[in-house]
Amino acid sequence: MDWSLVAAALGGVLVVWLLLVAALWWSRPDDVTLRDALRLLPDLVRLLRRLAADPTLSRGVRVRLWLLLAYLALPVDLVPDFVPVLGYADDAVAVALVLRSVARSAGPGALERHWPGSPEGLSAVLRLARLPA
Repeated sequence: MDWSLVAAALGGVLVVWLLLVAALWWSRPDDVTLRDALRLLPDLVRLLRRLAADPTLSRGVRVRLWLLLAYLALPVDLVPDFVPVLGYADDAVAVALVLRSVARSAGPGALERHWPGSPEGLSAVLRLARLPA
């Protein structure tokens, strides 16, 4: 077995992983802290589930939502959860990116219609997804 080839492949995977982590961190909203996003997590999961089950939304939107829910449920993350701060930040950024995509396709009204929490929580979710409140 050629160990230099294995080392080069592992190095390449590490570089791609670091680039993905940097892209996730760079695309995070500036005015929403990780603590805010984690506080919203139970309501966000219910929102995602309700949106994914809504037959009025397009199939592509629902598929993105189910894929996000699967990503959140899997124990394997882009950044492992035991890494301080960044471990949970990748989940928050992934949720924000999918919500932004869903709101652009289905409209912010879909988020408002299915939001299970308080109006302040919805406002934070809209900021997280970089949508007008």
